Amino acid sequence: MNLNNVSIMGNLTRDPEIKYISSGKAVCSLSIANNRVFTKNGEKMTEVSFFDVDVWGIAAENCSKYLIKGSGVIVEGRLRQDRWEKDGKTQSRVRITASAVHFMPKKKHNALQPAGVSAEDGPAEAQEAAVVSPEDIHWEE
Repeated sequence: MNLNNVSIMGNLTRDPEIKYISSGKAVCSLSIANNRVFTKNGEKMTEVSFFDVDVWGIAAENCSKYLIKGSGVIVEGRLRQDRWEKDGKTQSRVRITASAVHFMPKKKHNALQPAGVSAEDGPAEAQEAAVVSPEDIHWEE
């Protein structure tokens, strides 16, 4: 029996990058920072880890459309290890392949906002952004 399952919550360290493979299917690359806060010898410590995530299909397009650097997300998925040879040495990297990406609400508005729209853009743009909700996002392929 094998188990490969991961759930992680964090913030995007850069804007999502979307590409389309030769079959036309979308793949979106995300980079997530996750903070672990703990106490060591009575002192509060923070450990930051960074994770690369691949999101596929309609979910990839939605991530590209609605997320920006700093957006909070919860990613569910599996770990995938890539291996290759470079200069005679085996290299490897572990990435998360997402099965689901949950968008965290913005702190100021408690609503999802399309990329490029913020409260600082003015009342009309902020009002438009407030009407975007998870029900408006098409997730099914």
